[in-house]
Amino acid sequence: MPFVSVIIPALNEEEPIGDVVCSVAATNIPAEIIIVDNGSTDRTAARAREAGARVIAQPHQGYGRACMAGVHALSPECTIVVFLDGDGSDCPEFMNELVEPIARGTHDFVIGSRTRGQREPGSMNLQQILSGRIVGFILRLLYGVRYTDMSPFRAIRRNALDALGMREQTYGWNLEMQMRAARAGLRILEIPVNHRRRTGGHSKVSGTIRGTFVAGSRILATLIRVAAEQKPRTPW
Repeated sequence: MPFVSVIIPALNEEEPIGDVVCSVAATNIPAEIIIVDNGSTDRTAARAREAGARVIAQPHQGYGRACMAGVHALSPECTIVVFLDGDGSDCPEFMNELVEPIARGTHDFVIGSRTRGQREPGSMNLQQILSGRIVGFILRLLYGVRYTDMSPFRAIRRNALDALGMREQTYGWNLEMQMRAARAGLRILEIPVNHRRRTGGHSKVSGTIRGTFVAGSRILATLIRVAAEQKPRTPW
């Protein structure tokens, strides 16, 4: 049986985080749930511990920093890593559909596409939908891989993730993983997943004009940086 670890970056998600942890645990899939407290000023960490998660701190804010801190905290037995957000918008009931192809040995990286699944009204804005489609078109031209979203809800084989050489520390983390996975020749699968409105807290990306601009800038910078690398990294 695979040892599945779930990494959930969280910044001021006091309201939803307990329910998110309980929903993930209720799937009976993960052997460990790691909450990365990315500098919260509320009771995010306490609520996560009360719900049964292991909490680690990454006080230097940045989505990629939080994800990498979670990777560094993985148990040695971990063979599959799942990422999802802590705001209640991702649907853990789809986790088995992400993990099963990797456990079966047919794929190395499975990403849940919100744009192909059923979306609750207001769960994604137009900019998020269009950016996922546009980036997907560019990556298809670059690598021949079809993506329709940069969803945070994803699963990847642990040794494949370790070999990717992830560097991005902010909002470009998800895109960098998708680009490096394509360049490394990983067996990639995209499946439709449902998506909800966040159940508490405030969006750090789409909630403000500044947040949208900063996230978009980081994603564009990541796209240019990784695409411009002259030598593909050695396949894992």
